Amino acid sequence: MPALTDAIVLVTGANGGIGSAFVAEALNRGAAKVYASARTPREWGDERIVPLTLDVTDSASIKAAVETAGDVTMLINNAGGLPPTASLLDISEDDIRRNMEINFFAPLAVARAFAPTLRRATGAALIDMHSVASWVAFGGVYSASKAALWSATNALRLELAPSGVLVTGVHVGYVDTAMAAHSQDAKMRPEDLVAAVLDGVEADSYEVVADELSTQVKAGLAAPIEALYTQLARP
Repeated sequence: MPALTDAIVLVTGANGGIGSAFVAEALNRGAAKVYASARTPREWGDERIVPLTLDVTDSASIKAAVETAGDVTMLINNAGGLPPTASLLDISEDDIRRNMEINFFAPLAVARAFAPTLRRATGAALIDMHSVASWVAFGGVYSASKAALWSATNALRLELAPSGVLVTGVHVGYVDTAMAAHSQDAKMRPEDLVAAVLDGVEADSYEVVADELSTQVKAGLAAPIEALYTQLARP
């Protein structure tokens, strides 16, 4: 069962609101070291935090990160991005490919690169940040990319389980960060989300459904498609 005590954690997208909360809470729970990665990492003023340059869309950068952080026991795939529009018809092909790159191919590449490291560790864990958009298609290519990552997480879980690596997928709606600044809907505090995620990991949970919206959407997946997408309901 993974525990944060003495863990060596790597957080992608550590400069953002959720990433920063992961860094802080991992240390609060006893992590010995946290690699705080970003394209342009910042200084943290804490010797337990190691700023790490990592462009998750660049294979050479990922390889260099593995060489530097070969002692990782917990990998948190947090980095992600939004497309310029939620429409799959009005978006450019380049923007479709760019969003799939950052939200699907990148976390999968990072997980694949660190898999040997995690397999060697005791009580290792991989955390993939999905979204309620994994289950409901309101976000265009964003939803498609998160659905793809959800499926990949399920596949990785099966492959890594024989080595004792816990793979936890996280589903959440809006979180009070810069990425969700455009929304007026209810938002979860990053600190509350991270606490729920790490509680789940320490409880050996394969999945964390972090908020009421995600809980409701998941519960509705077995219903007819018109129940999930009410705009399709016929008179």
